[in-house]
Amino acid sequence: MKVREEKLKQIIHWAENNPDIRAVLLTSSLVNPYAPVDDLSDLDVELVFENRTSYESGNEWTRLFGDPISMIEEDDSVFEGKHAMKMVLYKDHVKVDFKLYQVSEFIEEINEETLPEDWDVGYQVLIDKDGLTRNMKPPTYQSIMIHQPTEKEFQQLFNDFWWDTTYVAKCLKRGDIFYAKFMSENVLRTDYLVPLIEWYIAGNHDWNTITTNKHGRLFKQYLSSDLWNKVEATFSGNDIEENWKALLACADLVHELGTSLAQKLHYIYPVKLEDDIRNYLTEIQLLP
Repeated sequence: MKVREEKLKQIIHWAENNPDIRAVLLTSSLVNPYAPVDDLSDLDVELVFENRTSYESGNEWTRLFGDPISMIEEDDSVFEGKHAMKMVLYKDHVKVDFKLYQVSEFIEEINEETLPEDWDVGYQVLIDKDGLTRNMKPPTYQSIMIHQPTEKEFQQLFNDFWWDTTYVAKCLKRGDIFYAKFMSENVLRTDYLVPLIEWYIAGNHDWNTITTNKHGRLFKQYLSSDLWNKVEATFSGNDIEENWKALLACADLVHELGTSLAQKLHYIYPVKLEDDIRNYLTEIQLLP
């Protein structure tokens, strides 16, 4: 994306000629070999200041790179005193996430035993006026790889999944679509289905060497067309009956992936728990 590249050049030129800035890093998807990149990918820029106070309190400097139409600011209290953030969406559609460090904070991060996740997924040093980055460890990418679950983690996921399906069922029977959507999307999908699909994919490849990116962005790439169709069937609109079908489709998918994974890992799948909960769901659905 030419506009994004030009904006990065502007930021680098400004930083090179600004004595307050001692180092600049590019992080996240643009330097992560495992991340999908397109014209909508953000710029993630880390600025290391001798003193970041005035840059954190003021925003005029962000206008040097374009016309901001929206901004989110987070002070260092959000990040345990390690840095501050200014996330800026510009009128030309480029979004830049600026991370603001003090030199002392930056050095503390470098001296940590393991790399912070933002660096472990990849980084590129764009400017280093004082050699601050010379001791930075290389990224391992392990923080984004899918790791094999322990048997306890495996059992916990299924126990919690089947328990929480009952809340969706009660909400659908009551016609409470808001709560039903919260439980089906925020809980069943995010907390259980996404990690289960990750485990399934990694189990068919090599654990600790594969990532599907954030929240299943690469699921379609790794699943068969048949399985992907089953994943799509777990989504629904606002119709209550449609949501019932999606809930049962989700249950079927969890059973299929869970039993397959249990066989590979030599874990025990909770068959009786599933049978009992499925009977409960059917009984609730058939209530007058």
